[in-house]
Amino acid sequence: MCYTLQESKKASRKDDLEVPESLHRSRSARYINIAVDIATRIVRGEYQEGQRIFGRSSLAGRYSVSPETIRRALAILEERGIVELHPGVGVTVRSPAAAENYLAEYGQRQILADIQKRLYTYLEERSRLDLEIARLTNELLDYTFKMATRLQRIQEFRVENNSPLAGKSLEDVQFRARTGGTVLAIQRNGKEIVSPEAHTVIQPGDILIVIAPPEAIEHTRELNLTPVTGLSPALTEPRDSSFRD
Repeated sequence: MCYTLQESKKASRKDDLEVPESLHRSRSARYINIAVDIATRIVRGEYQEGQRIFGRSSLAGRYSVSPETIRRALAILEERGIVELHPGVGVTVRSPAAAENYLAEYGQRQILADIQKRLYTYLEERSRLDLEIARLTNELLDYTFKMATRLQRIQEFRVENNSPLAGKSLEDVQFRARTGGTVLAIQRNGKEIVSPEAHTVIQPGDILIVIAPPEAIEHTRELNLTPVTGLSPALTEPRDSSFRD
């Protein structure tokens, strides 16, 4: 059966539609390799210009592939002006120079393909490393937070009459900034103000239940706050942010 270049292109497009992608890639690599091998033999002088080389069936046997694979390889070479197909006769070498140009172009494409492959590999590796870095960062932050929490203690301080905090709100005295502690609750006259607002006014005799690092005690002394032994039992029970009896 005779093929023209136009027919071979049509058949190639038909094959692209019908052949599964994975199989198509495999066959594509094979027929391109055959085209490159034939062009290489022409450049080496194994096939001279004007020389008739084997027909499709002979080439198919030589490369152990189907005639269709050979047809696609020869279609590439004919399109590049390297060989000329003669239906019913065979294939003749048309231009060794064209074969040399084709090999040079193919080599450049291979270099680009290799660069793209390596780049894709590195991008995948970078993506994997980014995920690992994010995981370790979260783990570090979580561990750091837990360690910081362990280093802090819940302590109680009584506000003395001459304390500079008396009669002022937590916001006014900037308690957290000055002591490094956070007021969890205020005990006043047998009641508790849980999670006091920033505008809550501190009164003499109030017991401040504070979570703070050990060094906060030094700052509380400057504010004339007296440490009280023991924790508020209400801290271990569910509470709302209101006065409790």
